[in-house]
Amino acid sequence: MDTKKDVAEQNLITRILEAVGSDLLRSEQIYAEELKTDQPVIRDIYAHVSKFRGKRIRPTLLLLTADACGGVNANHQILAAVVEMIHTATLVHDDVLDDANTRRHVATVNSRWNTETSVLFGDYLFTHSFHLASSLESTYACRKIGHSTNIVCEGELTQISERGNLDLTEERYFEIINGKTAELCAVSCQLGAYYAECSEEEVAALEQFGRDLGCAFQIADDILDIMGEETQAGKSLGSDFYKQKMTLPLIRLLQLAEPGDAEIIRGLLATPSEENWRKLTPYLNEYRAIDSARQTASDYATSARANLAKLPQSDSRTILEELTDFAIQRSH
Repeated sequence: MDTKKDVAEQNLITRILEAVGSDLLRSEQIYAEELKTDQPVIRDIYAHVSKFRGKRIRPTLLLLTADACGGVNANHQILAAVVEMIHTATLVHDDVLDDANTRRHVATVNSRWNTETSVLFGDYLFTHSFHLASSLESTYACRKIGHSTNIVCEGELTQISERGNLDLTEERYFEIINGKTAELCAVSCQLGAYYAECSEEEVAALEQFGRDLGCAFQIADDILDIMGEETQAGKSLGSDFYKQKMTLPLIRLLQLAEPGDAEIIRGLLATPSEENWRKLTPYLNEYRAIDSARQTASDYATSARANLAKLPQSDSRTILEELTDFAIQRSH
């Protein structure tokens, strides 16, 4: 039986399709046309990866932002394909970094093929995304997307360098998620507004909306990695713990725990195993570290909504507002 949350999510998806469904479809066609190839192995990988591309959050953000700012045009449809291509490339690479076996109930590329194939296919998506962005008359999108992709890679590299650092600060954590997740959401909204010929003030506000939304989304994802169930999430859970990534719930846990318990928790985090994963859960509940992280995600969602105040009332603006709730309440 569907829960109220599932019904609300389906209703939101229906309204998104009513608002920008035809534009999403066109961006999918552009995506497929750009990656069309005579090479059977690449066609096979592409077909497989299409199964775990998810809800198309970033292209949806770009198109809804454009619609809320006055209307979607051909540039937006192309750029929606570009940002989805970049996001998919990061997913393929992330699964290698995390040694993940599944994503959205489907075997990852590195699990079905191998690491070399994953890395090269991710690179293949990156290069095609820039080729596609270069088809626009203006170089604005290429410059912004190039800059954002650099920041995404910096975020991922920084996260890797901080693995095992149990003293990771919240400030450093937010630097990481701002790069690896929030940046692509931010540039998606920025491009949606810019190519709809919004004012500089509106473009800046929508970029911040995407950034705050991306941070809320990533914190919720970090919580899901700890508290979710693989059957719902559709991906390998606990990867942050096993890879010794200090996410916000774990940082808060060490902050909130009594000194004696904090030392025990540090020992569990320093030697990840299935047994220590089970031992960690009671501490997360006792010190309400998940609740603390969830409140921070909610604060980011509230901040994101405030940035939409500059837009005129419309169905697309309302949907963008509701997406902030979806970002922190999802179960997958």
